Amino acid sequence: MKKLDQVVSSGNIFIDLGFSAEDAQNLMLRSDVMGAIRDWFEDSALTQAVAAKQLNITQPRFNSLLKGKIADFSLDAFVTIATAAGLQVALQIKPSKKLMKLQSARPNRHPTASKRRQKVA
Repeated sequence: MKKLDQVVSSGNIFIDLGFSAEDAQNLMLRSDVMGAIRDWFEDSALTQAVAAKQLNITQPRFNSLLKGKIADFSLDAFVTIATAAGLQVALQIKPSKKLMKLQSARPNRHPTASKRRQKVA
């Protein structure tokens, strides 16, 4: 029996598949919303046609969503569809671990730089 190599995930399958960090983040967000819409539909007793009408999209477009055709939808489109389904979509923004490491390793260039940032905030 052949031994399989194991690779530790980065936490984002799209990065693991080789997408750029920007594309991977966008795809992950779209995937999350797509999954929530799919879960909403599976928990409902609606047909695709009735669900599509409720979501203000065509039945073929809704079928594309259910089939996972993520490239057919923007993040904006997913948010609009999720909202029509009665779902609340929230986006959390925080510094990445990589950015935080870079910032902590970089000395301030000017001794009053941090004071200026505090006054602006």
